Order: sequence, then C-alpha cells, then structure tokens
Amino acid sequence: MEHIAVPVSDQVREVVQAVVEALQAPKVDEISPLVTANSFEADALRAEIIRVGRKLWERQYVDGNGGNISVRLGSKYVLCTPTMLSKGDLEPADICLSDLEGNILAGDRSRTSELLLHLEIYKANSRARAVLHCHPPYATAFAITGTIPPNGLIPEYEVFIGPAAVAPYETPGTQAFAETVLPYVQEHNTILLGNHGIVCWADTVTHAEWLAEILDTYCKTYLIAKQIGEPLKFIPDSKIEEILALKRRLGFPDARMGRIAETVEMAKGKHTAELDQLVEQVVARLEGRD
Repeated sequence: MEHIAVPVSDQVREVVQAVVEALQAPKVDEISPLVTANSFEADALRAEIIRVGRKLWERQYVDGNGGNISVRLGSKYVLCTPTMLSKGDLEPADICLSDLEGNILAGDRSRTSELLLHLEIYKANSRARAVLHCHPPYATAFAITGTIPPNGLIPEYEVFIGPAAVAPYETPGTQAFAETVLPYVQEHNTILLGNHGIVCWADTVTHAEWLAEILDTYCKTYLIAKQIGEPLKFIPDSKIEEILALKRRLGFPDARMGRIAETVEMAKGKHTAELDQLVEQVVARLEGRD
C-alpha cells in the first residue's frame, strides 16, 4: 500500500520547536534560587572556586582578603566569593549566590563589593562564564605604571592572551570602577586595572586563573630579559599571523583580529540555523518524509 504523508500542522511544528529548545535550555534557570544554590552543579562550581582560590593564595597573587572569583550558574545567577575572607581559607558555605544585579539570593556572608566589576563583564560579553580578579605582583607592577608588556616575545602568551589592555583607575568596589573595563572586554580576556591589579574572564574559573598565571609569568620573564642587556628578539610578523589564525580556530579574543562583534553574530546565526535544521528533521520524520 502506498504510504501517504500526512502534513503536520503549524501547532505541532511549534510544539516540536518548543521541545527542542527546552532540551537545550539550562535546567538550573527553571528552579528557585535556594534549590539552585544547593544543586550538584553549584556544588561542583563551589569546589572549583575553592581550588582556584587556594592556587591564587599559594602563588601570592592575593594577600589579606584581596581578590575575588565568580562564575555563571545558568543564565540568571552567579556564584561569587565573599568580602573580608582570604582566598586561601574558602569553604563551600562561604560562596554566595547572586543575581545579575548583585542581589544576594543564598549564602550567609556578604558578597564582595567588586562583584559589580564581574557583573559588568558578564552583561557586556556573553562568552564570559567566569571572572577572576587578583593582584599578581609582576602584572600589577605594569598596572601601576599604566603600561602593558610588549607583544611578540612568547607564543603561549600570544595564543592565550595577546595584547592586554589597561583600564583607568577608579575607586574599587564602585560602579564607576566596574565600568572602566567596558571598552576592552570584547577584544581582551585579560585587563590590567590601573593602580590595582588584573581581571581575567574565560569559560571556566580554572581557565581564568590560567590567564592570570600566564600574564604574570610573561611580565616577570620580560623584566628578567630586560636585565640581561641584550636586544629582545621578537617573533616575526608572519609567525604572529599563524598564531592569530590558531586563535580564530580556538575562538580566543584578540584586538589584532578585529570584527569580534561580527564573529559573535555569525556564531549566533549558525546556532539558529542548526536549531531550525533539527526541527525540520523531526517534522519530516513525523510526516513520513525522511
């Protein structure tokens, strides 16, 4: 018997679209803040924050109660370190849950005042899933002179960071301070904060901490090399172009590449096209056309 395809109504098509989108949505956004704060995902992120806090303290990138760490939890929440606590002494109960306006939704401690800086980065750049601020001595030495180390000396630095930026000084913890990074946050994942320290963003807390290590080691190595008294040998421009090609494939930002916003929009368009294609495949199967 000949198979007769039965057209699927627009209503069914809408249901299929909703199902596909629901499967892709982060479930953490569908539950209450209190439940979110006690989820397995939140527990794993707290453990990562604590590990990274310990690394920062052991490497002497923070002192006293300095520095702060945050990470996105779904699309509506942020886990962050509290104020007035050493990053070497963090415990799970110390990590606060905040919304994107800085309101504490879970946790007994007060959040860091510099969470405002993190929130501005999250709002301005959707690729930022974790933000880390600290005071590594060699990088901060550049920050207090308002300068950045030269590029083109070590390939690892070029791949992971590339050109750094220097934001002007503002009083830490204020909204004005938070907004100093906005001109740079799209094309730089690592920013020197004038007379203060550095801030890094990445896809994970661990990767943000890697950027801090890479930057401070690079600054230290550059300063040591200058003391040798011989001219520095820079990577040829043609080889820098090869590094930039690698960065494009990896999706790392770099001010030398430009067109960052266009790249993001293209990525969004590709995601939408893939979603539409998936919906059509499901509809075709329901109609017997596959």
